[in-house]
Amino acid sequence: MRWTGEPAPAARFRRPGEDGPAAATDKPAAGAAPTVPKFRYTFARMSKHNIFAGAFVDRSGHRRKDPEWLQEAVDGPETCFVPVWGDKCLAVGEPFRTVLLRREQVAEFLPAQETIFLGIYQGQPAFAVGIDGSLDAPFTDAGEFHDLRYLGSVLPPEEANLAAHARALVLWHGLQKHCGVCGSPSRAESGGNTRICSADACATQVFPRVDPAIIVLVSSGDRCLLGRQQGWPEGRYSTIAGFVEPGESLEDAVRREVAEETNIEVGEVRYHSSQPWPFPSSLMLGFNAVAHSSDIRLNDDELEDAQWFTRKELRSGFPKLPYRLSIARRLVDRWLNLGS
Repeated sequence: MRWTGEPAPAARFRRPGEDGPAAATDKPAAGAAPTVPKFRYTFARMSKHNIFAGAFVDRSGHRRKDPEWLQEAVDGPETCFVPVWGDKCLAVGEPFRTVLLRREQVAEFLPAQETIFLGIYQGQPAFAVGIDGSLDAPFTDAGEFHDLRYLGSVLPPEEANLAAHARALVLWHGLQKHCGVCGSPSRAESGGNTRICSADACATQVFPRVDPAIIVLVSSGDRCLLGRQQGWPEGRYSTIAGFVEPGESLEDAVRREVAEETNIEVGEVRYHSSQPWPFPSSLMLGFNAVAHSSDIRLNDDELEDAQWFTRKELRSGFPKLPYRLSIARRLVDRWLNLGS
């Protein structure tokens, strides 16, 4: 993680018990940074995360409804800000590291009452800052803005997770400037984790959108089913994927998507893992499934081609495997390793 400027003394953010007893309701002295409580729970880190995943940020949901604490956190000398310019994130170095900024550096981009609180990151409050992509790129002395599809595969896991969180919320706010019920302007609430209609007669609340999508590696003995869409790089194939529809279980979505796209019937379906996919707001739910048929037919024009591939073929260099950024690659790699 790259900080710009000199960090403030760590003692500015006091944890309860470090400088004497402190209750959760203690208020910092006037002008002081807010107290950051110790985590009330812990997370076990997976040995291998799907990229963008991992509970590296304590989201501190109870703080979202404390406007006084949030304002003190925004003004705090050690608070970090994750800038998102359009849909790109700021990084620097070789290898790349995410750039975090201080309050004085992002002041001109902080709209009144529109803070986006991400949580507590490495002991300090963290906020996302959205910057209009039509403006010239700011902070050129601190780094360069890059597409997160690229950065995700080169950043440390905790930084990729933080950047994905910030990007997803910034883009969601950009799409929710007006109420979807009455058309009145909406405003941010709960530290930017809710928006509410400004019309008192409406006051509709909306919450950050997450679109569930299944992604599945279908196998039949020593073969697996992969497909490709038109416009993909030559030779690139990937696992079958699609959005979950209303009134549909995840297992049913797996079976429907595979049948719609390839005409293959699927039996047993087993969950593997999930991956946040902030492009702009999906949650990829990974599965393994066993095929009960073998004749491929492209039914819905979603795919340009679909084929069965053996492990030997996948190890030969053709087809090209999914990018390592995606959970699709993890599904393929796991299946390959099972046959080694």
